[in-house]
Amino acid sequence: MKDYLLPAILFMILLLNPGTTNSQGNDYPVRPVPFTAVKLTDNFWAPRIKLNHEVTIPIALKHCYSTGRVDNFLFAAHIKQGEFCTQYPFDDSDIYKIIEGAAYSLQMIPDPKLDAQLDSLIEYIGKAQEPDGYLYTNRTINPEKPHEWAGKERWEMESDLSHELYNVGHLYEAATAHYLATGKRTLLDIAIKSADLHVKVFGPGKLMRSPGHQVIEMGLVKMYRVTGKKEYLDLAKFFIDSRGHNSPHARGEYSQDHLPVTEQTEAVGHAVRATYLYSGMADVAAITNDQAYINALNKIWENLVTKKLYITGGIGAEAGHEGFGPDYELPNMSAYNETCASIGSIFWNYRMFLLSGDSKYFDIVEQTLYNGMVDGVSLTGDHFFYPNPLESMGQHSRSEWFGCACCPSNVCRFIPSVPGYIYGQTDDRIYVNLYLQNSVTVDLKGEKIKLEQVTDFPWKGKVQLKINSAPAKPFELALRIPGYARNEVLPGNLYAFADEIKPEYSIKINGKKADFKLEKGYALLSEKWEKGDVIELELPLETRRVKADERIKADNGKIALMRGPLVYCVEWPDMENKHVLNLVLPTSSKLKTKFKPEMLGGIATVSGAGKSLKKTENGKIEETTVNITAIPYYSWANRGPGEMAVWLPTENKFARPLPPPSLATESKISASVPKNTLVSLRDGLLPETSNDRSVTYYHWWPETNKTQWIQYDFPKPAAISSSSVYWFDDGPFGGCRIPQAWKLYYLDNSGNWKPVETSDYPIKKDKLNTVQFKKVTASAIRLEIQLPAEFSSGLYEWTVE
Repeated sequence: MKDYLLPAILFMILLLNPGTTNSQGNDYPVRPVPFTAVKLTDNFWAPRIKLNHEVTIPIALKHCYSTGRVDNFLFAAHIKQGEFCTQYPFDDSDIYKIIEGAAYSLQMIPDPKLDAQLDSLIEYIGKAQEPDGYLYTNRTINPEKPHEWAGKERWEMESDLSHELYNVGHLYEAATAHYLATGKRTLLDIAIKSADLHVKVFGPGKLMRSPGHQVIEMGLVKMYRVTGKKEYLDLAKFFIDSRGHNSPHARGEYSQDHLPVTEQTEAVGHAVRATYLYSGMADVAAITNDQAYINALNKIWENLVTKKLYITGGIGAEAGHEGFGPDYELPNMSAYNETCASIGSIFWNYRMFLLSGDSKYFDIVEQTLYNGMVDGVSLTGDHFFYPNPLESMGQHSRSEWFGCACCPSNVCRFIPSVPGYIYGQTDDRIYVNLYLQNSVTVDLKGEKIKLEQVTDFPWKGKVQLKINSAPAKPFELALRIPGYARNEVLPGNLYAFADEIKPEYSIKINGKKADFKLEKGYALLSEKWEKGDVIELELPLETRRVKADERIKADNGKIALMRGPLVYCVEWPDMENKHVLNLVLPTSSKLKTKFKPEMLGGIATVSGAGKSLKKTENGKIEETTVNITAIPYYSWANRGPGEMAVWLPTENKFARPLPPPSLATESKISASVPKNTLVSLRDGLLPETSNDRSVTYYHWWPETNKTQWIQYDFPKPAAISSSSVYWFDDGPFGGCRIPQAWKLYYLDNSGNWKPVETSDYPIKKDKLNTVQFKKVTASAIRLEIQLPAEFSSGLYEWTVE
């Protein structure tokens, strides 16, 4: 097989980056500068890369062993005896993603122990592979009784949920990374055997299946770039073009299978699936010059950034299908914004930059990097967010691991790749896309150019770019001028600055004002550079107020705070009364910034005078002047669960005052299934409908056909005679419906539970369901619910009077 491998000289420019040289000579107009050519020395990303290597990757591997993911390969290989022992048939992919991330990390941080651990895992993977190349542990372990998602035959349910092609797509990405990092062919040979099988099975006149979860498209392109085997590229294009052609069991918009890709104009369905598809389309379009793909991608991108993008860069507002909702439906408390979707968005926008050389795509990359993506992992590197909301009552916290562990393993592989996003190049131009302290060697037409960035970004806006070696011929430096420096929050005008600040940036060469041309958001500097030349870029990092498009109802009457690419939030530990959701930040409040090296790993805080609102028993609003301190959004939830908000009201009428004291608020609350969202049942907030995702709710999903309960224990015995419930119901697509039945029980003075005396328990959607009953004196009340046979239930509010 060695005769068709690319020369070793290409190893380092091929690894992660999509726009690499291939045997056909066609690819992205802008080429990446590989992350292996970049040495980070900054105080933001370099420590995170080190933490990822020392903490995140090891604990992810540990969880793969303890949860049975590794055992699945051992069972399939007949090294051990046992049945498939994890929850999902795509659990194989977590191993592949961690190997990929470890391979990237090994190139920067040599680690013989980790290298040997990868060798062992790869041995297990090879032995689990069937003789013809098929690799899917769930079916191999027990072909007679595979997972219910898998189907009886290979690929029978691929367009639905089997994830057979998804698994091997991540295998291909891991294999190319490992080969180029170590020079070892062990995993690559496994991947080639697998890819060759799929070339034989799928294609025109053969089996037609649209991948149910995209990623194999990107993986096959990487395999093509490494091996030069064009049939891998052709298969990637076949899979992309199979969408919208009624593949058996296809899931329509959910997996972007409702139309042929060239006819799609909106970002719809599952957000991770979508971004992986769009990234694969960009890869194939770059190599084949498929303008129809590019036209479709431009339309989809325009739809997303003008109607469906969060200020944090997060995408995929809805939890039910982990995907895009209707235009401008961007709730904060229930925002899903999966960490994997943020990573997928970075993949896609990076590729769009490589196709076009336009900085607007890097404005999204940078915003997502510093907010929606890095928020997905704790400052200690060992806890993870799956959803990334913009508001919380304390129900959100990072977890050590998940049954569906795609996000932690994705973090493992993404963090080490960050240096590869800093630069790009053409034959006579070097793009500087991100500003973080580093040194780099760029090969420009055979000439070695050494550059060095000196900066304390994102805390300070001053950037020095030093020329440490330069060729005899002139070349062009393209410095990205971020949108915020041009008074633009993000591309698409979904958000705008709400203040009168006019940001200014400046560029100097050797201390003198530079002449430059601004093109596609880049300042172009054409010079015959010499060793010792210094370019100074000063970026404005004032704290800015941001307003949202008025069609985003959740943000009406509110502002968010931004400083450079960093979005800020207010979190409970920084407020004296530990409440955030009742705050008002008037537009007249002056904001101050202070860097605090001892706080949350070193951050710049933003503070200003605001108001804390509370509703009194007679219905009036009581105001208290408070100092509001905001922290970078990525740093929240590192000090325990509690209230948090990105968007802050500017006037009382848009605020959410603390409710007045009530029997419910003064009681201890408990439930058959304890969850942090229990606090929402007495917050005084009623939804507009039973499927209003802007208001927090409590639910028992995935439990069905059971009796469940919630209980208030009163601080002292109280006389009660009525109770109201507002049910949650996310039909027709979600898993919760109004309950089959419900009852109320009270705890009497003798310690006995008794049913209240009433003739009616209403069960209606979209309204309060109130029960009047004979007055009793009780020390506690219990709401007992019978779940439907095939669905779960939930509720927004429960009051007792």
